[in-house]
Amino acid sequence: MPENSIASGTAAARPIHAGRPTSASAVQAKKEPKQDMITMARSVPSVFCAHTHMTIAKMKNRLQARALIHPRTKEILSGARKAQVRNMTATTASSRPIRNCTNFPKGFFAITNLRGGIMHRKTLRVNIGVRCARGYNASIMDTSPAHMVKEKLHVLDVLKGYIEVQQAGRNFKALCPFHHEKSPSFMISPDRDTWHCFGCGEGGDIFTFVMKYENVEFGEALKILAEKAGIELRRVSPMEYKHFGLLYDLNAAARDFYRKMYVESPLASDYLKTRGLAPETIEEFEVGWASQGTDELSRHLVNLGYASDDILRAGLAVKSDRGRMFARFRGRIMFPIWNHSGKVVGFTGRILPQFDTGDMGKYVNSPETPIFQKSKLLYGFSKVKNAVRDAGMALLVEGQMDMLMVWQAGVKNVVATSGTALTGEHLHALRRLAGKVVLSFDNDSAGYAALERAIDLAESLDFGVKIAVVEGYKDAAEAVQADPGSIAAMVEKAKPAAQFYFDRYLPRGAGDLRDRDYLLKLRRVLAKLKGMASAVERSAWLQDLAERTGINEPALVAEMERIEVPAAPAPRASEAPAGVPSRKLSRWELLAERTISAAAAKSDFTLGEDVVPYFPEPYAAVWSILKGGGRKAEDPDLDRVIDAVLLVAEDIGPAEFEELKNQLRKEGLRERRLELTMKVKQAQQSGNEDLLNGAMEELQRLPTY
Repeated sequence: MPENSIASGTAAARPIHAGRPTSASAVQAKKEPKQDMITMARSVPSVFCAHTHMTIAKMKNRLQARALIHPRTKEILSGARKAQVRNMTATTASSRPIRNCTNFPKGFFAITNLRGGIMHRKTLRVNIGVRCARGYNASIMDTSPAHMVKEKLHVLDVLKGYIEVQQAGRNFKALCPFHHEKSPSFMISPDRDTWHCFGCGEGGDIFTFVMKYENVEFGEALKILAEKAGIELRRVSPMEYKHFGLLYDLNAAARDFYRKMYVESPLASDYLKTRGLAPETIEEFEVGWASQGTDELSRHLVNLGYASDDILRAGLAVKSDRGRMFARFRGRIMFPIWNHSGKVVGFTGRILPQFDTGDMGKYVNSPETPIFQKSKLLYGFSKVKNAVRDAGMALLVEGQMDMLMVWQAGVKNVVATSGTALTGEHLHALRRLAGKVVLSFDNDSAGYAALERAIDLAESLDFGVKIAVVEGYKDAAEAVQADPGSIAAMVEKAKPAAQFYFDRYLPRGAGDLRDRDYLLKLRRVLAKLKGMASAVERSAWLQDLAERTGINEPALVAEMERIEVPAAPAPRASEAPAGVPSRKLSRWELLAERTISAAAAKSDFTLGEDVVPYFPEPYAAVWSILKGGGRKAEDPDLDRVIDAVLLVAEDIGPAEFEELKNQLRKEGLRERRLELTMKVKQAQQSGNEDLLNGAMEELQRLPTY
């Protein structure tokens, strides 16, 4: 291995975050099996810091860190060697935090850093090779692609590209993109390079955020972030490629094949021309053509080197009872479906009218695969999400042709469902970008039924919902083809959902309250109002309904309360909030958490030593870990408490800190008194004199406040 590099393709060292904790890393040495620690320290090309990758000299200059160097290595910072160390530069940005560095040969140095609100004092054995007797050229850093990406990209920089954040002390906060909330509970910690939502319990690093936000697996999240970081991914594990990467490649190859077939087919291009689709739109959305041939695509993919079993697994072909493989899509216009990061994951095929025998579906979709779940994906979302974000609203239509024609007419913030009804996962994807949605479904009975289901679901998720009614046309595509400017006007004049229901079921002057049918329609509208997430909005519409029907508002409210409204559709397992539930803390726990946070913010844990005996579990353990310079715990539950403490760290004045400690003492004594009182009662009931006497003595010794 070259002396001044660790691995090819490593990322450049990233700049240090102000307030970010610093710790020591390892030293690379020459191939001298028996040289002592001083000689090795003199000869190293670089000195690494596991989090900031600064040289020891730079840490002294920039962070005012105190370097506690082993006596045998101390002279590296003196005399002529000091200049040599000061001029050293890091050669890699990929490192393993020192808590994970194990099995290193003997020799060590330590760094004490008083920055970042936490004192860090770590002793690290120098990694001078896997086998000491065979030389000292072993890699000393973790050079995995994931570590390289994390060292190049800060959590704050990544998340700011997805959500709006605002500073909150040393941390940042935002509205959680994974559940609806009106007050920010989503916290970002640059110090720890993590995020956590105290509302839904979600949390993690940049990879977990992208996986959940983009609805992708880890491998795809790694590719997205590697591209942002400018890192070339040269290797993918065979298992990961077989499960995910191969399917992406097959769908991309099929897309290219269908595009080529379209260019060669006047039959397909003539049909789309009659539907009003422009060549530019067809090119942008990569519309293709699957001929009537039964095995053209399969033969093409096999010639490219793909196996038949993988073609079947990707859903591009099916196998007959006799074992013959033939194309899933034949005689169809092909619409590629992209995931939210722009990868082709499946297709929808629309049969040409002349090939429709009536015994096959007009539309056929790819089957569910590890990379394609239609309940999660909105057609066109990856191409229009910036337009949706800019508008603060999404126009939702049914089917690919509606979406393409509306987009072509200039309304760019449009998406479509594809082969499935609208789901909560679809709306959660939109919620991250916009809080309002305009619905425009087919102008028939099936379309109206789907529209009402969509309204109910969106209302339950607290969207602002409006309806763009396509009057005089079957659907949005037909309206655009007749008048390209009509759709923008329809969106502009879209009705609020409640108004849509009023006009549909209770037209003015067309009802008689003594008519049973009219009463049933009224109850239907009241049920829709009851399902609204906002009580304020519901009240406003009840006032309008009272004016419209001539029924006083209290009577309407009484009637509405009698109506049983079905619960909103439960989220699928994959969309339900994962991770820990919201933390419900007692006053005692809140006082302990704030005390530790204040000490951490002051970088002085001696200030709270006198109240440690009053901490509830597990805060005494948290105090011990943070005081010792740690920021992680092996116990996941304890680690979540550390996360919570550090995310709310806030420096407070001396008087406020003393009052906080006094309140903690009082609460701790109160809890202990309650505990001892229970022991006394139990001892009296059981006749245990020893337990009774011990509890009574401790009760008497407890100080009073």
